[in-house]
Amino acid sequence: FMQQPWVLILFSLLLTIMALSMFDVYQLQLPASWQSWMSQGVGRFQGGKYLSVFVMGALSSLIVGPCVAGPLAGALIYISQTHDVFIGGFALFVMACGMSVPLLLTGLSADSLLPRAGNWMTHIKTVFGFMLFGVALWMINPLLNDQFRLMSWGALLVIAAFFTPLIRRTHDAHGFFTKLASAIGLLLLLAGSAEFLGGMMGGTDLLTPIKSAGVAESRIDVKHVVFERISGESQLNELLKNSDQPVLLDFYADWCTSCLEMEKFTFTDPMVISKMQNWRRLQIDVTKNTPQDREIMRRFQVFGPPAMIFFNKN
Repeated sequence: FMQQPWVLILFSLLLTIMALSMFDVYQLQLPASWQSWMSQGVGRFQGGKYLSVFVMGALSSLIVGPCVAGPLAGALIYISQTHDVFIGGFALFVMACGMSVPLLLTGLSADSLLPRAGNWMTHIKTVFGFMLFGVALWMINPLLNDQFRLMSWGALLVIAAFFTPLIRRTHDAHGFFTKLASAIGLLLLLAGSAEFLGGMMGGTDLLTPIKSAGVAESRIDVKHVVFERISGESQLNELLKNSDQPVLLDFYADWCTSCLEMEKFTFTDPMVISKMQNWRRLQIDVTKNTPQDREIMRRFQVFGPPAMIFFNKN
């Protein structure tokens, strides 16, 4: 469901809107009345009091909480499967230490561990803004053709280069960090130009964007593991029943990044091709997530692609 085009586009737009706030296109903040109410509430608590420390710690855990939601869910799933009370309790205790110790150290340091406010914070906002733009573009990658995807990444890198001291000389030209930022900007400009021009020339590979038509044609003959596509559980059962070879069933989807990597790197490896010669190679495409797709995934307890199921002759 999360791979539906309208869902991907919606998330990409949301990330783009969030990225714009990093460039001060608009201010994303709580209403002034809320901020005033929170400041007054916090001001009532005095330092050194158990209740004050508890309340501030609780607020801090609420802020940090979403960052560890993923690992926490993984830990709880592991505990539910192992039924080991000691390991489960210890794992959660270690996670609690990981959340609290940095906050305790920061509090005990009397701000000596925190960097001072300065112009560097603006540059950090810019970096995170472009990271958000990158994630927004990555979200809709499955909806773009290879050439337009390459040109889009190139355009993003070129725009990012214009936000470095290479173009905007707002710092001391002789400073180390200014020179380093200029060098990074130059690399971004060169890489982005290569990606954009490569896409216009028909390139499709982010790692080798610029390639001639002759190189593109020569790669058509690359050997690849050939799979036989099947459409459902009944067809699989029939093929398993009549096969005199061991069978390999591969679960594939167009939106599965790992599946695409395996198609490009793993299934073109000569050793892999050689090892699979004696297997009957089946593949089911679960891109559309039809009821038949969900049924066969439930049968083998496959959460989603990539996954491979191996059957012997019996």
